[in-house]
Amino acid sequence: MGRLLPRLLLAATLAFACLQVQAGETLQRIIDFKTLKVGMSADQPPMTALNKQGGVMGYDVDLARALANAMRVQLDIKVIPFGDLLDALDKGEVDMVISNLSITPERTEKAYFVGPYMMAGKSILTRNSVLAEAQDSGALNRADLKMTALKGSTSAMFVKENLPEAQLLEVTSTDDGVARLLAGEVDAMLADMATCKLAVLRNRDAGLVTLKEPLTIEPVGIAISGDDPQFKNLVDNYLAAYAKTGILAKLREKWFEQGDWVSALP
Repeated sequence: MGRLLPRLLLAATLAFACLQVQAGETLQRIIDFKTLKVGMSADQPPMTALNKQGGVMGYDVDLARALANAMRVQLDIKVIPFGDLLDALDKGEVDMVISNLSITPERTEKAYFVGPYMMAGKSILTRNSVLAEAQDSGALNRADLKMTALKGSTSAMFVKENLPEAQLLEVTSTDDGVARLLAGEVDAMLADMATCKLAVLRNRDAGLVTLKEPLTIEPVGIAISGDDPQFKNLVDNYLAAYAKTGILAKLREKWFEQGDWVSALP
């Protein structure tokens, strides 16, 4: 990644300089303040997470940093509860949202999405070996089943739409969801498969298990304001270049395959 990035940054910087002539509102704000404000929840490892020092790390953090470096501006990460991210974008509190945000019809009514830059899938985290063998959502649609999911997420939406018989407890962070599962308050948590697998690794003696195959496949993108076509075009081209030059593949390898970062978690 080290040799690819400088060449890409040079090309991206030239593109950014050309766009300054006709910058829209969001892009102009970034140029004027020399800062890219990115909203993320910081509680969805390996995409976003807090480290032991209280800093933010993850795949999405590295992607945001690459974008800021290409624009030759400072990166300002705003940690915001997941359910409030799109509202913060709408209010102009952030320039974009990069936070493991699946692209859905409902969300595209609130923001423009660039990407996808990766694909994700839903799974369940549970202590129940029978639930962990579920082949589809039908096996989880039971009135006696207590589920938890992140508030405002596609996981919570999935439970409401596909598991209407199950009882749903929405939480403000995945850490809270895992804690409630470990405390026996719920039977399972629905979340991205990467989040579920990480919880299993971090709680090796807790008897947690997850599905072998995801229940869904979802595109993940960057949310930006829909009223700045120049900014949209800029970010679109950056993502295309990152995919073509292998930078996205390098990020996936670092955060999904290597696992060295797990020791930095609290």
